[in-house]
Amino acid sequence: MTNSLDACEEAGILPEIGVEIQQLAEDHFIITSKDNGPGIPEKYIGKALGKMLAGTKFHRYIQQRGQQVIGASGCVMFSYLTTGKPARAISCSDGVRREYELTIDLKKNEPIVKKLSEQPTEEHGLTVISEYKELKYEKSNKGPFEYLRRTALANPHATITLKEPDGTNSVFPRSIDKNPPRPFEIKPHPLGIGPHDLLEFCQRYSKDHRRVSSLLQEVFSRVSANKVAELRALVPDVDFDKNPAQLTWPEAEKIVNSFKQVKWISPSMDALVPIGKDQIEISFKNIFSPEYLVVTERSPKVYRGGIPFMVEAAIAYGGGVAAAGKKGEIMRFANRVPMLFDTSGCAITETVKSVEWARYNLKDFEEEPIVVLVNFVSVYVPYTSAGKLAIAVEDDIVDEIKFAVMEAARGIHRYI
Repeated sequence: MTNSLDACEEAGILPEIGVEIQQLAEDHFIITSKDNGPGIPEKYIGKALGKMLAGTKFHRYIQQRGQQVIGASGCVMFSYLTTGKPARAISCSDGVRREYELTIDLKKNEPIVKKLSEQPTEEHGLTVISEYKELKYEKSNKGPFEYLRRTALANPHATITLKEPDGTNSVFPRSIDKNPPRPFEIKPHPLGIGPHDLLEFCQRYSKDHRRVSSLLQEVFSRVSANKVAELRALVPDVDFDKNPAQLTWPEAEKIVNSFKQVKWISPSMDALVPIGKDQIEISFKNIFSPEYLVVTERSPKVYRGGIPFMVEAAIAYGGGVAAAGKKGEIMRFANRVPMLFDTSGCAITETVKSVEWARYNLKDFEEEPIVVLVNFVSVYVPYTSAGKLAIAVEDDIVDEIKFAVMEAARGIHRYI
C-alpha cells in the first residue's frame, strides 16, 4: 500500500489502489494488490520485491512512508515460507506488460525471478498476487478494512477499494483531486546523528571526500569551515584530515559528542509535508461525517537537537463516529501511514491517554463517541522496532503531541 502511494505520487498520478482477499481455507488466503502507478522496470523487479533491505530509503533525510525497506519483500518471503509457492507480479511499464514469478533465496538474500510472459500494453501499474497460510482474517480495529480506511483518511487524494473474503466490497473514494506536494531530501544535521550514523556516512562517501573535514562540510547541514575548526579544538586527538573510511568507532563517538558542545543553526524545516488541516477536515467528513471536528497543526520543531518534525491532530466527535461504534479511539499515523499494532508502547497512545479529558467535559474518554487522530511528520521517524508499529517516547515529541491534542480538545470542550 505505501509503496503504491509513493510510486503514484512520484509519477504525478492520482493513486487508485485495489486489494482483494480470497479465502481458500480457514487459515489460507490469496491476496491481490493492484495500483495504477508507473509499474516497475524489469531490471528493478527483483530488487524491489525479492531482496530484503535493498531499497533506497535508508539514511535518506526525507519525509517518506517507509524506512525499513522490508514490507514488499517481507510479504514475498512470508508467502514462500508458509506455502512454498512463489508470488506473482504483473508490471505494466513503458508500454510493456511483463509477468513474473518471484521468490527469495533466504540464505543469500537474493531474488529469484522467472519471467512468464511479455507483451505490449497501454496500461500502467503493478499487480502483486501472493498466497499465504497461517493467517487469520478479522473485521476489527487491527484488520485490513480498518487499515485501508485509515490509509484513505490520511491520504484523501487516493481512491482505495477492498474486496473481503465474504464478497463485501468497500470503496473509499478520493475527496481531493490533487496529489500532496512532494517532500525533498535535506542534509542530516550534526545534532541528529549517532556514531553509527557518522561511520555509515563516512563509508558511503569516502570515495567522494578524501578528508573527514571536507565530508562533514559537504554531507551535513550547517557545518562550515569555522565549525570544523571548533570541532578540531574540542577533540585535538582526532585527525580530521584522515580518509573518512579509516575513521574508527571511538573517533566517531568523540566527534558526535563534540557536536553537542557547539552552537548550531537549527535544521531546515520546509522539507516537512503534513496532511493539512483542510485535507483532514474533508477526509474526516467524507469517511465518518462527525457531528463536530477540530483539527490542529503545530509549527515545526526539532527533536534530539537536530531532527525536524511536526505534529498534526484532529478530534472528531459524535455523528458518524458514534454510528460507526467508535468510542475513545486513537488513530496513530507516521507520515500518513496508519499504525495498528503495539498500541500501548507508542508515544502517541501514552500521550493521548495522559491528557486529563475530564477538564474538557469528556468524563470517560473510553466511552465517549470520539476519535483522536495524531499524525507524526518527520524526515526520520523514531520507530520502536523495524516493524514500524509504534513511535518511541522522546520528550520533545511527547510535548508536541500533547500540545496539539490539548489544543483540539479545547475546541471540542467549547462545542460541548
